[in-house]
Amino acid sequence: MSDPTQADSDLEALHLEAESRIKTFSYQKPEAMNAGKGFVGLARTDILKGAVQVVKKNGGENNLHYHKRMDSFWMVLKGRVRFYGPGDVVIGEFGPHEGTFTPRFSRYWFENVGDGELELLQVAAYTQGATEGGRTDVSQQRYKVGSGERFGAAV
Repeated sequence: MSDPTQADSDLEALHLEAESRIKTFSYQKPEAMNAGKGFVGLARTDILKGAVQVVKKNGGENNLHYHKRMDSFWMVLKGRVRFYGPGDVVIGEFGPHEGTFTPRFSRYWFENVGDGELELLQVAAYTQGATEGGRTDVSQQRYKVGSGERFGAAV
């Protein structure tokens, strides 16, 4: 049987380490964004990411793809988005405080269908040990992945 005092000290060390990584943030849409899409990183750990994607009208739509190592929760903060599945079947169209969930291996793409810029909250959970989502394109990219501007949230 293990020593309960040792287990308590190990747990305390885990608490202290985790608590040292608590992060606060404040989201503000970037003032000047030159690319068709921008990403505002809110927080990131080895298994979770929070970000806001800012998508210009007619400028940052993506293509049918899936992720092998990442589930995503999507919620519109501002604007309108339409999510599609295979064959361009509409999954749903969402406005502020609405959204969808895309489990890993689900194929989807989305576009800004509002009158202005789209602000889309993404919360992604990664499989243990993954360093990225494992994106796999099913159709040709409309928007060059990786070309979006990256911004940090205010602390």
